[in-house]
Amino acid sequence: MASGTVLDGRRARGDASRRIVLQSATDLASVEGLDGLTIGRLADASGSSKSSIATLFQSKEGLQLATVAAAREIFVARIVEPARAQPRGVRRVAALLHNALSYSKDRVFTGGCFFAATAADVDSKAGPVRDAVREALTDWYGYVEAQLRHAVAAGEIDADAEVLAFELIALNEEANSRSLLLADERPYAVAAAAMRDRLRSAGASEAALALLAL
Repeated sequence: MASGTVLDGRRARGDASRRIVLQSATDLASVEGLDGLTIGRLADASGSSKSSIATLFQSKEGLQLATVAAAREIFVARIVEPARAQPRGVRRVAALLHNALSYSKDRVFTGGCFFAATAADVDSKAGPVRDAVREALTDWYGYVEAQLRHAVAAGEIDADAEVLAFELIALNEEANSRSLLLADERPYAVAAAAMRDRLRSAGASEAALALLAL
């Protein structure tokens, strides 16, 4: 019993340390990219020792993969899960887009959208880290498109779901990029207005579009 209690205590402390380090890691990678995420740099940012970080993640690649997984959990919790309160289709699309813009605007990560920052860092570098980033993004793209396909099937909108998803996601990504570059929040309002116009032209109801107000 005592041995089990000790092991549980060590595991809990290890989990807590891991969470603290990954909080710093996701934020750091959003600014410096995954290649800039070294054990030494993270030790400085998190206040943890190099040896403890090395023990937790074993290698730089292990740290990078854990960071992508942690960022993905945050992305889903901030963007996808709240949108599921809305019915499938155009209302959920509007909620997803609103949440995505707010996630970047509110600087959940200092460098804006974690995946926009890291995709540019790994897109031409084959390997498990690129695969993890690509999987997260393709799931996101696919989820938005699936909601639009449902909206088309339900008669809520008339559009090519694949093309419309591409356009709406591109507006979100451009708002993130331009806001960071110009240190200005206005790109989010501009993107939201453009998204509403594009959905309106496809036949979306005003009730659904109201969910996209920033």
